[in-house]
Amino acid sequence: MVGLVAWVGALADSAACSGTAVPPAPVEPAPVALLHAGLAFTHVRVFDGEHTLADATVLVDGDRIVAVGPGIAAPAGSVVVDGRGETLLPGLIDAHVHVHGAAALEQSLAFGVTTVLDMFALPRGVKQLRAEDRPDRADLRSAGILATAPGGHGTEYGFAIPTLTAPEQAGPWVDARIAEGSDYIKIVFEDGRAYKRAVAALDTPTFTAVVEAAHRRGKLAVVHISDYDHARLAIDQGADGLVHMSRDRVPEADFGARVAAHHAFVTPTLTVTRGLYGGATQLAKDPAIAALLDPEALGNLEMRFPFVGEPGAAEQAIAQLRDAHTQILCGSDAPNPGTAYGATMHEELALLVTAGLSASAALIAATSAPASRFGLTDRGRIAVGARADLLLVEGDPTVEIAATRRIAGIWRGGHRFDRDGYRARVAAAPRDAGPEAPHGELGMVSDFEAGPAASFGRSWAASAGPGSKAAIAVVAGAHGSKGALGITGEVVANAKTWAGATWMPGAKAFAPVNLSGKQGFSFAARGDGKPYVVMVFARKRRLVPAVQPVQPGATFATMSFTWSQFDDLDGKDVAAIFIGGIAPGPVDLAIDDFRLQ
Repeated sequence: MVGLVAWVGALADSAACSGTAVPPAPVEPAPVALLHAGLAFTHVRVFDGEHTLADATVLVDGDRIVAVGPGIAAPAGSVVVDGRGETLLPGLIDAHVHVHGAAALEQSLAFGVTTVLDMFALPRGVKQLRAEDRPDRADLRSAGILATAPGGHGTEYGFAIPTLTAPEQAGPWVDARIAEGSDYIKIVFEDGRAYKRAVAALDTPTFTAVVEAAHRRGKLAVVHISDYDHARLAIDQGADGLVHMSRDRVPEADFGARVAAHHAFVTPTLTVTRGLYGGATQLAKDPAIAALLDPEALGNLEMRFPFVGEPGAAEQAIAQLRDAHTQILCGSDAPNPGTAYGATMHEELALLVTAGLSASAALIAATSAPASRFGLTDRGRIAVGARADLLLVEGDPTVEIAATRRIAGIWRGGHRFDRDGYRARVAAAPRDAGPEAPHGELGMVSDFEAGPAASFGRSWAASAGPGSKAAIAVVAGAHGSKGALGITGEVVANAKTWAGATWMPGAKAFAPVNLSGKQGFSFAARGDGKPYVVMVFARKRRLVPAVQPVQPGATFATMSFTWSQFDDLDGKDVAAIFIGGIAPGPVDLAIDDFRLQ
């Protein structure tokens, strides 16, 4: 095998990949003797991760590429893929995801993403997925637990994580992450200003100590930021890369040069940034995309963030990063609202081009650039000795970036992904509404005369975010009745804040139920005159609620809502309804006679 690789390596070196068409070899080379049943791509345009060959052959032996160049004969017995009119690319590398289970890796691969770089996940789950290492799933690298302050971003997800408060904790903290299997170190460096709210943050000495501790141990230090001031400071303190672009304002003119001078990279995550100021994805309307997304993934594409940040701030930064020759990586930040594993990479590529990158530069950002920066020396390129992670598409994505969506084939480690089988499984997934509510007339759900019970579904329950408190109790009701649901507590400022009461119409937590037999719901409310909210959770929105404000006064008054008031929901897949507070401070209100109407 060594001699074979050396021979085909010399052949590939002789074909200068200059980005222009390479003329056919004047003499037909001898066939390559493959060690296994081989795979041969013939007459295919090749984007090798940096340059383009107009008409080439790529040979695969087992899980490795063994020949790349023009005029190479396909060995006898090899499986031949005629690539006329198509382009062969390295498998895409998503430089920013959050992996939630094996389905995330399979869906990523279904869209040509052969490697994902996870930016925050529990180590136990990552370890299990990596141990399985199946060819029908994208390969996984992970930061594991992120570095953050107590109460900082990353602490709001309902499980405890180790936090930092002082520089001397940095070394042991990084050692613990490496022992858990972290491939690189992710650090949160923001205080919430981009979202106009206060969030606990690492101080600069502690942040710098974590960066230095990662470097002493040979690990990259990559940084979550959302505002420009922290982005600039992170670069100045030695961060290897920013895994978002700042969202609060357009960077100063020297920012791109500053990042380049520090040899750092930026993963802009433009899809998510656009969603933060109200932009909407069109992926669900693309048949090439939608046919491979199940109802949950399609629902996630429809979810929205609140409108925050300065529209276009991140996009406008791309031009100066490009002009300064800063390395830009392509990452989706899936599964945030408005994203889908794998699919969003194709939209992110298009947004990078719209923001000023050439199509070839965008493809580099999704292949060789993340492979180089994260030390993945065996992928991100079509070259002799590289792993056979390959994406075959119709057309020429170096001219038309949308061609990456027209996928003709995907190979991970030389194994062809069964995309037709995946599409068939997606098509068979249930796409109807949730189960019908068990009572034909519906109507009164809870009168609270005997406590928090409901006529169907689960009883009302107190609900509070990390650090916040909530309690429920029976109090005097509306219209002189003996029972209402009193809701008290306190909302503490955090990355996610709420305190109130929740009703779930399904027998299981957050199971969707079809309540479209009624137009909406009503309840009587009494409060302290402060603003509160009603939030509806629906399956197609997954974990992001649709919100309506309420401001109950000192006496009970009836408040009515239609489903369509909640971001055009239709009531077919209601998973939960929450009533309470999200603004920091005390919570004191009561509700009565909650009914569907």
